[in-house]
Amino acid sequence: MANREALRELQSRLATRLQAARTEGVSASWLAVEAAGAKYLFPLSQAGEIFPFASPQPVPYTQNWFMGVANLRGGLYGVVDLASFASGQAPAMRSDATRAESRLVALNATLEVNCALLIDRLSGLRSMEAFSSSAAPPEGSPNYFGSGYTDANGAFWQEINLQALSQQPQFLSISA
Repeated sequence: MANREALRELQSRLATRLQAARTEGVSASWLAVEAAGAKYLFPLSQAGEIFPFASPQPVPYTQNWFMGVANLRGGLYGVVDLASFASGQAPAMRSDATRAESRLVALNATLEVNCALLIDRLSGLRSMEAFSSSAAPPEGSPNYFGSGYTDANGAFWQEINLQALSQQPQFLSISA
């Protein structure tokens, strides 16, 4: 029950900040998330609704990063463990405390892919002003990696182009 109230409060704060950004002319460009210790930025125009973690129904004979399917607000979504997909490693075991903070971030409906990314933690909204420097994606990085940004605390944030990710052949091929 407390988790639902905390989620409602977070969603309310995010909605309030988005509305304030629209009326004040300040644009928040990204949804900041964390997965397996890495920090990622999702363009707001490509991110969809945020859901509390819901255990997906496993699908046999799929990649280890494809966790299964979940019913999210009446829609059937494939659930991808972002950290596992990005690293190519098997999904990490999550404790109950970690799962309490985990969220599913659906891709925007305009991308026409019913998919939600499992992330470990929401970190709020970010705009360009939150970062002190930026750099091109590292050489050899996937084509869905956008620029990398360093914040005032020295933390590195990797932008993920969700549209490019949703069109990635590896991302679309879930069969093992």
